[in-house]
Amino acid sequence: MITTMKQLNSTPHIGIFGRRNVGKSTLINALTGSEIAIISEVAGTTTDPVRKIMEIPGIGPVVLVDTAGIDDEGELGKKRVAKTENILTHIDLAILVLTDYLFDEYEKSIVEKLSLLNTPFILVNNKSDTNDIKNVKINNEPIISISAKICFGISELVDRIIHKMPVLAYRAHSLLEGIVRENDTVLLVTPIDSGAPEGRLILPQVQTLRAILDQNARAVVVKPNMVKPEIFQPSHLCNAQYHLVITDSQVFKSIAPLVPQHIPLTSFSIIFARYKGDFENYLKDTPKIENLRDGDHILIMESCTHISSCEDIGRVKIPKWLTEYTGKKLHFDFVSGLTAVEKVEKYALVVQCGGCMITKKQIINRLQFAVKAGIPVTNYGMLIAYITGIYERATAFL
Repeated sequence: MITTMKQLNSTPHIGIFGRRNVGKSTLINALTGSEIAIISEVAGTTTDPVRKIMEIPGIGPVVLVDTAGIDDEGELGKKRVAKTENILTHIDLAILVLTDYLFDEYEKSIVEKLSLLNTPFILVNNKSDTNDIKNVKINNEPIISISAKICFGISELVDRIIHKMPVLAYRAHSLLEGIVRENDTVLLVTPIDSGAPEGRLILPQVQTLRAILDQNARAVVVKPNMVKPEIFQPSHLCNAQYHLVITDSQVFKSIAPLVPQHIPLTSFSIIFARYKGDFENYLKDTPKIENLRDGDHILIMESCTHISSCEDIGRVKIPKWLTEYTGKKLHFDFVSGLTAVEKVEKYALVVQCGGCMITKKQIINRLQFAVKAGIPVTNYGMLIAYITGIYERATAFL
């Protein structure tokens, strides 16, 4: 199976944590049935997080993340531990590996951090044999006894993963559930500019198209210059009665006046905000754009890394449009990937991208610093809808 970076980023993540030499890498190999992670009797063999995508029945694809020991020492060891702790904000489920049932300051620290993130966890005691299995609990969490080296207890662990993984967070609704019905016809407006990948559509457009087909509905895909008032007339060549128009947020301003008011209109970014973003806070906070003042700092959070162009939505267009709308002198900072944010108190607004390449849990975690600090959060599409004057229209039916 060929694994792409997009698969790794948008698939539920399971992190494997524990002290050096407790058998984390051996456990990864036992779960995947292959020699993915390097194993050694030497403590500290794993220095950077190692990822492997696999399929778990009842869940689907997941990413296993092997991490450095939480008890690593020295200046370099501290950096490895910091990387390990950073992974905590990226995962949906944690497996904390013990040996000899040792649960002390290192393990307590990890559990406390997981609890703050509302991330479920599983405790396993590795290197067990049938003679030393104990029926004990820690923090009301039962410890599963395993021996990753001989695959003892692995099937029980997989059952526990299936039970604990918050799959409902991913499957509570599909991308277009409650919006598109069987036999509906949806118009997708997809600009092709310098920001579009060569020869392909961007991921949100592809996933939306797939969701339409999954609903047994029809999709008509056009570029913005093909959207004319006459295409909404029954006599048009397509002879289609559109039930929904989904457009790229960047062309809201030109497309909205052309779409009859009785046809719902939204954007790919807003659809993704509903599906995997912090949608309730987005809805509440987006109008707080009106509160921005001269000198305020705005944080733009991208989920992927890419080469910026003069038509870049996050780094060029949104700063320009927001400055023009507010008439204020604003300062913009940018972070990409899952980079941690420092000095959060200086920001007056946080703007998250659609998040098509990361999980819902990763979006919620990366926005948590702002939500807890009372900093308003929004996303690309909802911000653009607001400053374009169609915010209520673009969100009312979602």
